[in-house]
Amino acid sequence: MEAASQKRLQNQVAIVTGASSGIGQGIAIRLGQHGASVVVNYHSDEEGAQATKEQIEAAGGKALVVKADVAQEQEVEAMFKAAKEAFGTIDILVNNAGIQKDAALVDMTMEEWQKVIGTNLTGPFLCARAAAREFIAQGIRKDISRAAGKIIFVSSVHDIIPWAGHVNYATSKGGVAMMMKTLAQELAPQQIRVNSISPGAIKTDINREEWESKEGEQKMLSQIPYGRIGEPDDIARVAAWLVSDEADYITGATLYVDGGMTLYPSFAD
Repeated sequence: MEAASQKRLQNQVAIVTGASSGIGQGIAIRLGQHGASVVVNYHSDEEGAQATKEQIEAAGGKALVVKADVAQEQEVEAMFKAAKEAFGTIDILVNNAGIQKDAALVDMTMEEWQKVIGTNLTGPFLCARAAAREFIAQGIRKDISRAAGKIIFVSSVHDIIPWAGHVNYATSKGGVAMMMKTLAQELAPQQIRVNSISPGAIKTDINREEWESKEGEQKMLSQIPYGRIGEPDDIARVAAWLVSDEADYITGATLYVDGGMTLYPSFAD
């Protein structure tokens, strides 16, 4: 846990979508350790969301668990309403919720396409819209933060690296990259900062089978020049800094936290 003197987000309120496991869980816990009250969003894993809440509270923070499918407008609006009722305001949104439903192009169903686009692209749009409305209405809380609000999109290295067999996922992340830049441009005059974090290979449940096997681990490492697979807290530490006043002059940026995966390691030799 961070020392009290390093609680960059004291008295701020954050919503983290998809916070029941993996990167979202890591970010929610880290923001809580830095003093934020955290809305822990989940879709199906209530047990994981409660575990996130417990870890935030164990660090002395406050947390609220809210079930919502981010692809559904009414559920997003209800989540933001619950956040305001519990904590009075919202200062930070971390758009982390995301899914994969992989298939070759010729085999991919409309359901697989639409589900991934709905969660990974429409969901972040709906949440960002709701957050921006709150940020603009409340303005800058000068004793809390230099910005009126902060939004982070958790994207992927596949917002610039093509990924055969994952056209729905890669397309959704490419869309997130342009959505982030467009919203950053639009919202900067209102002192709202919008950025992305694009992780590379991170040890989460979604790829557990791969990194837990020796062969899978070596395959992953062959694409990572830095020589290790990332942990959720590698992303969480960056997120906590990026929404703090230490990063106040950063908007419209994508930070690739990937151990060098975007350096095209196959060309190194």
